[in-house]
Amino acid sequence: MAEYIPPTLDWVRKQVELYEGSGGTEGVTLMETGMPCIIVTHTGNKTGGIRKIPLMCVKVDDAYVLVGSMGGAPKNPVWVYNLRANPDVEIRDATEVHTMRVREVEDADERARLWEASAEAFPPYNEYQGKTSRTIPVFVAEPV
Repeated sequence: MAEYIPPTLDWVRKQVELYEGSGGTEGVTLMETGMPCIIVTHTGNKTGGIRKIPLMCVKVDDAYVLVGSMGGAPKNPVWVYNLRANPDVEIRDATEVHTMRVREVEDADERARLWEASAEAFPPYNEYQGKTSRTIPVFVAEPV
């Protein structure tokens, strides 16, 4: 079994520890925003280690939308490359844990629909896209 590698950012590590340590009864809102969040457990593309990241909870039907915004930074967050290389993930949504597979959304119409749902759930996504020249990656996590 792969080794768990905790997040390096202090607030991210604390968020994951609170969420996971409580079995999903605490820490279910993102500390910096107060908005509902999920924990995405995935595999590092370079280390092969188990990684965990809190992301905004954007649910569309039985799927989750994962937005690689990183606040509009010029580079993608590292987890984007991890998901591209290793699409099998586990998503903790409060007390429920789902085994899922992600795919990057390439179709323009599907991406527009999922971006709209994401920005409705978390309006700053539109501001983040305006701050960067990169196209912010959008993934959809679907039940296996």
